[in-house]
Amino acid sequence: MTMAALRDCKAWQDAGLVLSTTSNEACKLFDAVLTQYATWTNNESLGGIEGCLSKLKAADPNFTMGHVIANGLELVGTGSSVRLDKELDCAVRTMVALSKLQPLTERERLHVSALDMFARGQLPEACDLWEQILQNHPTDLLALKFSHDTYFYLGYQVQMRDSVARVYPFWTPDVPLSSYVKGYYSFGLVETNLFDRAEEVAHEALAINQTDAWSVHTIAHVNEMKADVKKGLEFMKETETNWKNSDMLACHNYWHWALYFIEKGEYEAALTIYDNHIAPRCLASGSMLDVVDNCSMLYRLHLEGVKLGDRWKDVLTLTKKHTKDHILLFNDVHFLMSSLGAKDHKTTQELLTTLQELAKAPCEDHQLSLAPSLGLPLCHAFVEFENGNCDKAVDLLYPIRYQLIQLGGSNAQRDIFSQLLIHAALNSKSQTKRNLARCLLRERDVVRPNSPMTERLIRKAAAIHSMA
Repeated sequence: MTMAALRDCKAWQDAGLVLSTTSNEACKLFDAVLTQYATWTNNESLGGIEGCLSKLKAADPNFTMGHVIANGLELVGTGSSVRLDKELDCAVRTMVALSKLQPLTERERLHVSALDMFARGQLPEACDLWEQILQNHPTDLLALKFSHDTYFYLGYQVQMRDSVARVYPFWTPDVPLSSYVKGYYSFGLVETNLFDRAEEVAHEALAINQTDAWSVHTIAHVNEMKADVKKGLEFMKETETNWKNSDMLACHNYWHWALYFIEKGEYEAALTIYDNHIAPRCLASGSMLDVVDNCSMLYRLHLEGVKLGDRWKDVLTLTKKHTKDHILLFNDVHFLMSSLGAKDHKTTQELLTTLQELAKAPCEDHQLSLAPSLGLPLCHAFVEFENGNCDKAVDLLYPIRYQLIQLGGSNAQRDIFSQLLIHAALNSKSQTKRNLARCLLRERDVVRPNSPMTERLIRKAAAIHSMA
């Protein structure tokens, strides 16, 4: 992709997406940032997202949509908040103030309002505003992608699927980046258990562009949900050269690859992927998706009884500075895994105490409003399990298991909570809870037949039962 191929003021106008600036350079740079965000890839020939954002600001410092995309990427990245990051707080205020001084389009005003809502933790309300944009401007990719990511954080799987479905017919092959929209739709399909259709749409996207890492990721999910380990491993290996340069998603795709090895009980192979790809990429990027994957991978191996050496300490260097963030409860519980794994009791305590404090007065923050009923009990279940209080862990986790979807993440990512519950019940002192473990394993076996992990756990449960 070259600067020449990017859209200038007139091209945006012709697409029905007027940008309020007279700078063609600013319009092209806006397109450059949007393209890199939409394709999960920093394009170094353009200077990457960061490089393009600084050039964008220089091209027209008062271009409101330039502020929108810059602040939006920061906020939707969920690694910083206006509560703790004064620079971000100031940037959001500046954007809002600018929008009031300029004759913007209604679409641009809605973009500003949506991010203002998101910054205050009002995620569902932000999605409503992006949907308002999409009703009149179905090819507004920024509104589509911001809402897609935010529905994901909310665990609103059906909305994540249908939001794309409503605009899908408008994304004809002549619209830039249309094949990537197939990838977004395919992910909504897989998360609502429409596996065959999801795979079909993802393959359509890959037929148009084989480097589409998000569509690869959909197929990784399909194979994961079906416990089709052989097919999953073959697919990741065959396609690796196509997606490994999508620097914002490659770590996550390697995580999926390693999950198949954990499923098979091939822990050394999983650790090799972790050491060669997941850990180095995560330490380099510090992105929340990579950090969450890192913690999740190590904790899954820990549940399987794998010795991890100093790996937790390396992850803790990344997570520790986010201890007081409390932007997403899903992130919080993954940070907690790392402080528990590294046996850093002070950080564990700090995370729990600061979350408890904020949860007392959540104001309008959607995530904090879920902390007392979901976030804190889940965190405490991990702590109790690590302290050897398996009965207590089950008592905390079992009643909320069907509500945990509200914390967001994918079905594959949230499976770690199901695994924790099974391990806690299996290791419980109570006969009733050990029996619960067998019930949960039967359920798991019916939903994901032929899973090697489930078979291992069923054998373990039978051994415990016969000893009892």
